[in-house]
Amino acid sequence: MYDVVLLTLGSERDTPSPCGSDGACCGDTDKTGGEPSTERCETPRVPVLACADALTARGARVDLVTARSEQEIDEVLSRLDGPPRPDGLGWPDPSSRTRLIVGTASDAQLRTVLRRLVRRYAPPPSRRPAELPANRTVPDLPAVGVLPLDPARGGSQPRDLAAQLGLPRDPAAVAAAVLEGAPRRLDLLRNDGGSVTLDGALLGAADEGGRPLHWRGRIEVDDTLLSAGDDPLLACAIGNAGGYARLADVTLLTDPDPGDGLVEVAVAVPVLASSRWGRRRVRLEVRRARGRAVAVVPREGTVPFLDDGAEGELNRKRSWWTEPGAWAVWSPPSAHR
Repeated sequence: MYDVVLLTLGSERDTPSPCGSDGACCGDTDKTGGEPSTERCETPRVPVLACADALTARGARVDLVTARSEQEIDEVLSRLDGPPRPDGLGWPDPSSRTRLIVGTASDAQLRTVLRRLVRRYAPPPSRRPAELPANRTVPDLPAVGVLPLDPARGGSQPRDLAAQLGLPRDPAAVAAAVLEGAPRRLDLLRNDGGSVTLDGALLGAADEGGRPLHWRGRIEVDDTLLSAGDDPLLACAIGNAGGYARLADVTLLTDPDPGDGLVEVAVAVPVLASSRWGRRRVRLEVRRARGRAVAVVPREGTVPFLDDGAEGELNRKRSWWTEPGAWAVWSPPSAHR
């Protein structure tokens, strides 16, 4: 018999620090300003209750938890801890009978939980254990069940990460995947700002009329220089998966794969070209590279960005690197036959 924790992220009007720095709490962020929603989530949403019923029908013991702070998320994640180690490090239990499902209204909410998992189990560099893979800074994180709370994101553009990965959206199918399926290991992007990225990031902004604004920055992928900082850029896409593969009718990322151990990066550069009749026009040049790490250095001012749907601004160097196979989702039994 499994113990299953069905976790959703909530917020309260009087909570000063709700559910992490993404503002990823109940529902989603405010679409106008990126501020945390003030919606109260006292009653579990219908998909959560349906999933709990399906889990119980399959013999699982279910605990519904709404976390309204990072501390409350950490209390849930502590149930996945392994036994004490001689070196004193916190480590996940690979044989745990406790399984975690995250009810997500946005990819930013899922990212909030994964960020707390990384902070819980990533050892300090000075205490790196011998069994940690050479290309990783974190152990294999516990598999997570994903219960999408927004059905529309499964078929719309842009699709959420669950849809991109082909994960079930029906609550009963999610329950079956968690209890009878197998972990599907995926790459994780960590960054030197202390956060993580599951899907990708898109750097750049548009004016009130929707026209892209130019910005400049130095962008390197391993040893490949995509921009030295002199070119006017319209956008930079950093892709672990394909959420930011397209910008309007422009293809930025051609083949992002969240399981290949690499990050795909693209920059869109407007270039002045002449036609055969001597007319000058602006065409969009897309430069791409794949590698283990990417560094972005803004040359002037701040650059707005979206990272797994969470808004932010970049005003200093930021580096992302790949942690191959570091996290996992529970996928249906049929996906492994």
